[in-house]
Amino acid sequence: MDLMHSLRLIAPEQLLSLSGLVLLLVSAWVGGARAARAVTWAAAAVLVAAILLVAPALTGTSAAEVSAFGGLFAADSFAAFAKVLIYIAAAATLVVAPPYFDKVGAMRAEYPVLVLFAALGMGIMVSAQNLLTLYIGLELNSLAAYVLAAFLKSDERSAEAGLKYFVLGALASGILLFGMSLTYGFTGTTSYSGIAAALTGGISKGALFGLTFVLAGLAFKISAVPFHMWTPDVYEGAPTPVTAFFASAPKVAALGLTMRVALEAFGPQSAAWQQIVIFAAVASIVVGALGAIGQGNIKRLLAYSSINNVGFILVGLSAATPQGASAMLVYLAIYVAMTIGGFVAALMLRDAQGNQVEAIADIAGLSRTRPLIALGLAMVMFSLAGIPPLFGFWGKFVVFQAAVQAGMVPLAALGIAASVIGAFYYLKVVKVMYFDEPAGKVTGTSDMTHAVLLAASALFISPLGYLLTRCLGDFADTAAAILFHSV
Repeated sequence: MDLMHSLRLIAPEQLLSLSGLVLLLVSAWVGGARAARAVTWAAAAVLVAAILLVAPALTGTSAAEVSAFGGLFAADSFAAFAKVLIYIAAAATLVVAPPYFDKVGAMRAEYPVLVLFAALGMGIMVSAQNLLTLYIGLELNSLAAYVLAAFLKSDERSAEAGLKYFVLGALASGILLFGMSLTYGFTGTTSYSGIAAALTGGISKGALFGLTFVLAGLAFKISAVPFHMWTPDVYEGAPTPVTAFFASAPKVAALGLTMRVALEAFGPQSAAWQQIVIFAAVASIVVGALGAIGQGNIKRLLAYSSINNVGFILVGLSAATPQGASAMLVYLAIYVAMTIGGFVAALMLRDAQGNQVEAIADIAGLSRTRPLIALGLAMVMFSLAGIPPLFGFWGKFVVFQAAVQAGMVPLAALGIAASVIGAFYYLKVVKVMYFDEPAGKVTGTSDMTHAVLLAASALFISPLGYLLTRCLGDFADTAAAILFHSV
């Protein structure tokens, strides 16, 4: 493959790499909170530029035109769809960070630089066409994420979150590497297309074990049950902007990576992994819903909500059809908007001293003291519960529709029934805000960027979001079709 052609295809990754290095040097030479703010906004601008670079690929091109470096990397429409969501989520979590870190005196330029390098790793993850490329992108993202989780050095909860994430992440990486080595040993290749070709005639026990370990390692990255145990503690302990980042961009990247591996590399043997995915989907839906019921911290509740939503998304993967893959992408787009809206609303919950208010009991009567924040958070909660006419209903509808079309009616019925359990804890938050006596805790002022982002998220998940269903569905269909070209 022509080197210049490959370099053109990785233009977004080159932009993120060079910009991250330049901004790192700027932060080292200049320093200070003012420079940190400038670097943050510059990093957000870089992510917007990266979106413009990947957007043309959303319409789809031939496989030969998007393959780079001898088939190690693909800049196709699937990767473009995932990257747009990743970069939007990363940019959103950058612009909401300065007010939070300024309050705790921890605003440093390293934060946006780490986010840029994490976004670079996530872009490589969703474009990988080889297990080695996959691992490079995954570790680049993970190494930045470990530091981000422990970004508040003076906060014991943040340090604990970073340590837990690092230890369990290292364990998951070991499991993933073991699975990759088994897959290589029994298929003779690390490329997705080569693995698919080797598995066309059947799957050996060794390759089946490799498949299982690879999916187990990836299940940790998407926080699917039974590899979810790190999520509530890390989400609660990490700084709130970092938690918003973890719940959105890396989730899209990890699910996109899982889709590529399952449908491209292991696609010919979908029957071998469907039962694993079905179990993870059902368990994540149930554990996420039941685990959230007793939570009194808004960030821990959103952590279990994330686990619950991963279960719904995996329902689309369990169908192993183009319709299921398209439904997953549609759900992910809506999920990013809901997640950003939820965590931005959480950032706006401040007391008179500007400290973060995280206890659900402390937002009692919020509708009477801060009605706009209460309205935005209520819309997010109703949308996460999948209650029409909010846009979150559409995400659940398309994944269940794909499951029914694939003949998995019991799975769809079980998912719909379990979603009723999830509605309980979402509605509990709304009840506390609108029907309980005011606690008088949320009295601090909010930053304008937070208000704008919350309004944008609320507008997207409102009934107006349905105007985007055709456009979003077309892009998702084009992206999903890429994963089945060799199956």
